[in-house]
Amino acid sequence: MSDSRLTETASAPPPASATADRGGPGPDAGPAPGRPRYTAGPLLPVALVVGGMFSMQFGAAVAALLFPQAGAAGMVSLRLALSALLLLALCRPTLRGYRRADWAVIAGFGLALGLMNMLFYQSIARIPLGAAVTLEVLGPLTLSVLAARRRISWLWAGLALAGVALLGRGGFDGLNLAGVAYALGAGALWAAYILLSARAGSRFPRVDGLALAMSVGAVVSLPFGVAEAGATLVEPRILALGAAVAVLSSVLPYSLELLALRRLPAAAFAILMSLAPAIAAVAGLVVLDQRMGVLEALAIALVVAASAGAVATGRRGRS
Repeated sequence: MSDSRLTETASAPPPASATADRGGPGPDAGPAPGRPRYTAGPLLPVALVVGGMFSMQFGAAVAALLFPQAGAAGMVSLRLALSALLLLALCRPTLRGYRRADWAVIAGFGLALGLMNMLFYQSIARIPLGAAVTLEVLGPLTLSVLAARRRISWLWAGLALAGVALLGRGGFDGLNLAGVAYALGAGALWAAYILLSARAGSRFPRVDGLALAMSVGAVVSLPFGVAEAGATLVEPRILALGAAVAVLSSVLPYSLELLALRRLPAAAFAILMSLAPAIAAVAGLVVLDQRMGVLEALAIALVVAASAGAVATGRRGRS
C-alpha cells in the first residue's frame, strides 16, 4: 500500500493514482495555480514515476520480510508512525486558522489512510504482493469507471473482471480467501482515500493535509501494532528496518513523484501509475521469491490495461 499517489478531484479520480502503501502528493502537489505544467524532457519524469513505484513496491516487499518478527500490524504501525514523523518534520504544517469541518476531513482522510494500509499489509501477509496490488487497484478502478459514465468504461471493467477471474482459477497456487478479502477492503478504502485526499488538498496548503492525515493514520494503527508486536517495535534492528521501509514506501517515492508532477501531465502520470500491479509482481518475485505462471501474468496484464484504459478514455471524455 502503496504511500504516495497523485489524487485528483472527486469527479475525476484516476484508477491507480494513489499507491499500495499510500500517502503521497495529493491534488495540491502539482504546479501552483497560474503556473504552467512543464512537459519538456519526457524521459526524466517517466523515470522518476517508475522509480517511485519500484521504491514503493520494494518497500512493501521488505516490510513483508519482517512480518515473522514484528507482524503485519506491527510493521504497518511502525511504518506509518515513522512516515508521519518524517512528513511532519519536513512540512511543519500549521495548526491554526482551520474550521471544525476542515479537521473532520483530516480525521476521515487519516482514518481511510490508516485502515487502508492495515488491510493491505494483512493481505500481503497471506497472498503474493502482485496479486494483492492487482485486487486492491479494483477500488480506484471502480471509482474511475463510475465517475466517467461512458460506455467504453464498461470495457475496462470487463477486462479487470477477466483478470480477477484468472487470478481465481488457482493462480498463485490458490489465493487465501482472507487475503483476497483484505485486498478488496484495502481497494475500497483506496477509493475513499482518493476522494478525501482531494478534499484535504483543497483545504490545506502544500502537503500539510497529508502530513496531518498520516499522523492520524499512525495513531489509528499504533494500538494494533503494539498489541501484536509489543516491545519488538523498539528493537534497534526492527526500528532501523522500519525506517528503511518508511523511506522506501513514503519519503523517496513521494519526493520523486513531486518532481515528476512538475514536468508530466496528470493524465500521463495516472496512466503510468497503472503499472503498479506489474511492478508489485516484480518486487514479489525478486524479494519474496513469489513466482508467477502464465495465467497470473495475463491476469495482471489485463488489470493494468483496464486501469490505463480507464484513465485515458476518462480524460479524453472530459477534455
